[in-house]
Amino acid sequence: TGVLAAQHFKNTLKRMGPDTEFGVNVALLRGGMGKNTKAGRELRERIASGEVELIVGTHALLTQGMQFGDLGLLVVDEEQRFGVKQKERLKLISNGVDVLTLSATPIPRTLQMSLSGIRDTSTIRSPPPMRKATKSYVQDFSEEIVKEAISRELAR
Repeated sequence: TGVLAAQHFKNTLKRMGPDTEFGVNVALLRGGMGKNTKAGRELRERIASGEVELIVGTHALLTQGMQFGDLGLLVVDEEQRFGVKQKERLKLISNGVDVLTLSATPIPRTLQMSLSGIRDTSTIRSPPPMRKATKSYVQDFSEEIVKEAISRELAR
């Protein structure tokens, strides 16, 4: 999840950060930035004061004692990776807040809530521009094919 959060942070900075026309103050909170570290304490203070306008983070955002200055939107990516405790914490945090849940594979409960009308749902039916189609092959195992595929991915 740290890698995914870092990717989201990088993209968010590029599209909405301080050096863009939007000028949003963006921060990343991830594991290893606990409240016992200097960087973690300082970032939590900036989040609690409302100085940070957009936070990208991992489960670290759900820790006890985490306070948000003026939370208006909560975006949750890959909800199926959250356990019961994290989901209960999300409910507390998101009281009165708009929540956007992203998932390529929705969990049955979330899917049922959207189908029954408790939750709104949107479906993106077209891939992003420049996205290449996925090719799948069914064939016998071959070390040469595995080696070739790994080499091709490493070269990308």
